[in-house]
Amino acid sequence: MTTTLSEVSDLFLQKVDDYRLDTIFESSGSSALNIYLEPYLLNSIDEFEDICTQDLTYTESTDDNEGVFTETLNRENKNVLSQLMVRYWLGRSIRNILQMNTSLQDHDFKTFSQAQNLKAKQDFYNTTREENSQLLNDYAYKHNSWSDWEAQNF
Repeated sequence: MTTTLSEVSDLFLQKVDDYRLDTIFESSGSSALNIYLEPYLLNSIDEFEDICTQDLTYTESTDDNEGVFTETLNRENKNVLSQLMVRYWLGRSIRNILQMNTSLQDHDFKTFSQAQNLKAKQDFYNTTREENSQLLNDYAYKHNSWSDWEAQNF
């Protein structure tokens, strides 16, 4: 059995909390949500495929079929893909000019400025990008063939 889009997107959904994603799921179901999340997965595959130890060949979703990988991915690789999806999801949230919503502080009901809100989102995005970069570096070192390096086969 191969790995499906929903297996990776379920891991992604455990890492984020977004009312918009909940609304898509509640109003249209899991297939519509997966179609919405698929571009994030495709970007993640592009970023991860050069160092992944498994084949990340992916067949995109159609009206009748859910997207699938040609191989059954192990848990580690599914987790890396889902974590990379978080970065792309955050990037879209930052770039969405209509999403310049503000939040209230509970203790004094002061409204943060939109600039502060955007700055906080950008800081979180940069932190996530750095974490993902470290995750990919750790993955590459963990799965590197050190005997090839010793023989100077790079």
